[in-house]
Amino acid sequence: MKPRCSNQRNHALTLVEVLVVVFVLAVLVVMVILYVNNEESWPRKAWRINCANNMKEISLSFRLWAGDHNDKFPMQVSITDTNGGGTMELAATGNVVATFQIMSNELGTPKILWCSADEDHTDATNFTTDFNNSKISYFVSLDASSAYPQMLLSGDDNFEIGGIPVKSGLLEISKSTSIAWTAARHKFAGNILAADGSVQMLNNPILTNWTHQNGGATNRLAIP
Repeated sequence: MKPRCSNQRNHALTLVEVLVVVFVLAVLVVMVILYVNNEESWPRKAWRINCANNMKEISLSFRLWAGDHNDKFPMQVSITDTNGGGTMELAATGNVVATFQIMSNELGTPKILWCSADEDHTDATNFTTDFNNSKISYFVSLDASSAYPQMLLSGDDNFEIGGIPVKSGLLEISKSTSIAWTAARHKFAGNILAADGSVQMLNNPILTNWTHQNGGATNRLAIP
């Protein structure tokens, strides 16, 4: 009796096939790592766009307020000014709340003062009983002037100097200050509002160049 032969064969992977599979998996792993490190997730991209839109609304509010006050921003107008007081004296102490409060009519809602990518602050429901530093994501520059269109006026406040996050209050930066954004919110980048009303997203190297080229000897920022 002849032995029975089966037409089915069990094939093991050859060395070449194993190497091809390993290579393909390695390529996939590298692609995933590059995507995670370099690409924005959809929520983060949406937050960035929302933050830029906030800045545009804030820009319009500054321009409207200045239009009624001889083209000066609130930080340039004394609280005793007979044409309607500003926030000069309060802003000089690092008080950012007063400046946004005095523009409440122009801003309309305090919600635009909070960046949805900002995990350290929350949005406010009104400009009075529910409005303080913890409800604001953006700084105010005391030295901004329409006469110097590229000076900082406002923007994301998550700065660090020498790797140390800045605290709430008055921050003075000079042309030699190495200022940068933290990794929070927009991954070492941030939105800025210039005195001419333009809104831009700057990464850290561009931010440093911007402040060195477009600031005075000292640029004072009120940080919430």
